[in-house]
Amino acid sequence: GHSLKDAQDILFANGPNALTPPPTTPEWLKFCKQLFGGFSLLLWTGALLCFLAYGIHLHYYEKADKDNLYLGIVLAVVVLITGCFSYYQEAKSSKIMESFKNLVPQQALVIRDGERMQINVKDVVLGDLVEVKGGDQVPADIRVISAQGCKVDNSSLTGESEPQSRCPDCTNENPLETRNIIFFSTNCVEGDTTVMGRIASLTSGLTMGQTPIAIEIEHFIHLITAVALFLGVTFFSLSLILGYGWLDAVIFLIGIIVANVPEGLLATVTVCLTLTAKRMARKNCLVKNLEAVETLGSTSTICSDKTGTLTQNRMTVAHLWFDKTVYEADTSEEHTTVILYTLLPPHSASLRPQVNPRPKWYTPGAYTNPSLQRATTGDASESALLKFIEQSYSPVNEMREKNPKVAEIPFNSTNKYQMSIHLLEDDSQAHVLLMKGAPERILDFCTSFLMNGQEYPMDEEMKADFQNAYLELGGLGERVLGFCFLNLPSNFSKGFQFNTDELNFPMDNLCFVGLISMIDPPRTAVPDAVGKCRSAGIKVIMVTGDHPITAKAIARSVGIISEANETAEDAATRLNIPVSQVNLKFIKAIVVHGSELKDMNSEQLDHILKTYKEIVFARTSPQQKLIIVEGCQRLGSIVAVTGDGVNDSPALKKADIGIAMGITGSDVSKQAADMILLDDNFASIVTGVEEGRLIFDNLKKSIAYTLTSNIPEITPFLLFIILGIPLPLGTITILCIDLGTDMVPAISLAYETPESDIMKRLPRNPKTDNLVNYRLIGMAYGQIGMIQALAGFFTYFMSPFCSPYPQTYEQRKVVEFTCQTAFFISIVIVQWADLIICKTRRNSLFKQGMKNKVLLFGIFEETFLAAFLSYTPGMDVSLRMYPL
Repeated sequence: GHSLKDAQDILFANGPNALTPPPTTPEWLKFCKQLFGGFSLLLWTGALLCFLAYGIHLHYYEKADKDNLYLGIVLAVVVLITGCFSYYQEAKSSKIMESFKNLVPQQALVIRDGERMQINVKDVVLGDLVEVKGGDQVPADIRVISAQGCKVDNSSLTGESEPQSRCPDCTNENPLETRNIIFFSTNCVEGDTTVMGRIASLTSGLTMGQTPIAIEIEHFIHLITAVALFLGVTFFSLSLILGYGWLDAVIFLIGIIVANVPEGLLATVTVCLTLTAKRMARKNCLVKNLEAVETLGSTSTICSDKTGTLTQNRMTVAHLWFDKTVYEADTSEEHTTVILYTLLPPHSASLRPQVNPRPKWYTPGAYTNPSLQRATTGDASESALLKFIEQSYSPVNEMREKNPKVAEIPFNSTNKYQMSIHLLEDDSQAHVLLMKGAPERILDFCTSFLMNGQEYPMDEEMKADFQNAYLELGGLGERVLGFCFLNLPSNFSKGFQFNTDELNFPMDNLCFVGLISMIDPPRTAVPDAVGKCRSAGIKVIMVTGDHPITAKAIARSVGIISEANETAEDAATRLNIPVSQVNLKFIKAIVVHGSELKDMNSEQLDHILKTYKEIVFARTSPQQKLIIVEGCQRLGSIVAVTGDGVNDSPALKKADIGIAMGITGSDVSKQAADMILLDDNFASIVTGVEEGRLIFDNLKKSIAYTLTSNIPEITPFLLFIILGIPLPLGTITILCIDLGTDMVPAISLAYETPESDIMKRLPRNPKTDNLVNYRLIGMAYGQIGMIQALAGFFTYFMSPFCSPYPQTYEQRKVVEFTCQTAFFISIVIVQWADLIICKTRRNSLFKQGMKNKVLLFGIFEETFLAAFLSYTPGMDVSLRMYPL
């Protein structure tokens, strides 16, 4: 190995063994984005205009009206409070993210100056000799110079759930395919120049577009600004025509623009998003960016990784074939049933259960075993077999004690089998040879087979049955192992020295027992979640680095490829014709290999994405995952990407919303994602979609409710200018409505429950189904707003008839202010009805019910506040409000 001095020099020259952290946004900039981004900008403009109006008044008049000053201060305070609130919520999510950064192995075993030593992973340098044993996390990208039965888990890099064997020979020019390089998901020897570093830099180099809700709010601001400017300029011109001075005309212009600004809406939007984020946190979804919640509701395509997202990322025994029958094992995460079986010699009491060789089903309480939850190190297939035996028969340690292993030939890629020799429990002098491996290799060793506990000579019928079973299980995308045994003759008694290098024992004429197949099984909740996505009009595409057969099998089992549909290859097999002769018009499902995708141009990819309803991409590289996401976005889809590996991170970053796994997810993938599933449950995405759609519906309701009161707030100004009547509604009273009586009812709509069709309708079209469209503006301003204004003016003009005739100027002013209070109260009362109108978009009120307690409280609160402002002593002086 290196000398200590050389290692120090290389470390100084190349830097530490760590990825360059992605550029982070400074905290002050994040805070400024919350204060001056999107809707806040509209309120700041309103506040500045108020200060401008007050300044003009102050300059030209000795006694300036302070209403505009108060309004400006209140608007600024509203923006500051909501900005701080949003910043706090996102900062809290960021802190939770920090807790995920403990995945890097801290120590590495290296050889320097001829001695083994433990050093910090960051101090590993180029050219170091690193020693790794089973169960260790690899501390860097390593070229193998010596290995014994070495296998690595590449699932976070390539998506392959099966461990990959490693040896000193270079087998491929591609570093991802060659067998003499071992990777680590987060650290690498040369920092950013290795495979992992390139994927991480590919991620950090991507730019993210605006979220759909940010686009909607921007569209809303443009719409409101256009309406405000149109009305402002119109009545500015009108006031000049009617003979008002330019100063008064400017004040009118500012007043009308400010009256159009819905002051309470920013707080409503922030509370809506925060409430949903908290609701989702309770359901194990951590939202890093508040706006991402609504994006999930707009999603029309989900591109999902397979390993660890749709599947459990643990190899599990799925099927058994013996006695010429296929038996199914329980692959669910809960393991609600347990199968007892035998694949071992019938006369060995220690190696098989004392039951009929047919499967016997037990209830969960019959045999409790914590082995399924226990962590194992080593080969994933061996772990699956070990857990299956522990679960269905007895503890493996006991079996090992009773039947000690005396010799072994480990599995290697040349032999394709593993053999061990054990002492038999019931005969301390006898040995049994047990073998497992590739089924075709195992069959070559056998001259007999076991059937119902009896040995029979191998015949053509048995070979044909074996071949059919092997093809059937292999076609399910499962890894199949064959099992056989041989009772060694009596001359191989206890104490015999078995030589596995120069064989001194028989390795032929074995007895074939059966097959066991294993798979990384799908998560229990995934098929139901995929079904819900489909009924909600969302297309689910599988994008994986795993083998096409395995990918297709999992896609079928979770419903991404439905039972009714088949691929061109399936149709060709069924019709017994070449694939080229299949009529593609009737084919709705396709499995695309990464090598095919490599040769496609964007038009061909777009054709596949448009033509096929059910798509699986297999053997894809990180770059190709990115191309698929871009292809979906090019067709106008809002794309959600789920993944857990480093290889998923570029696609997670590019997607409209990236969803990473909290438990199995790599650090890079969590960094790139907008949302993290803390329980790694794909079904949580469906919850997220529902919450996202609900937030869009509820925001639409809140905006419709809030905008309606703009008309009864603006029309008094207009009649004041045109007809010269006393102003029916003052600036302070407008504030009492927008930030007082309307605030709680508007926020209460965020608590509204989903309507019955929320997960049955198609995803919204971002181009046509806007948060605020002309229909909503027409409804809020043209219909309900006008009715409210008429109600206000009716009360305003009728109120003097309910009072004694005023004799003095002071009495006349009291009547005027009483009329203003009546106008204010009438708006509050008609807003009750408006709240009920806005409560549902599609359902009838009788179907939706009045279960929203916050809404009921909102009605009570605005009524109480209106009464409080009218009847509390002193309000006549401070707010010019009088009891009715």
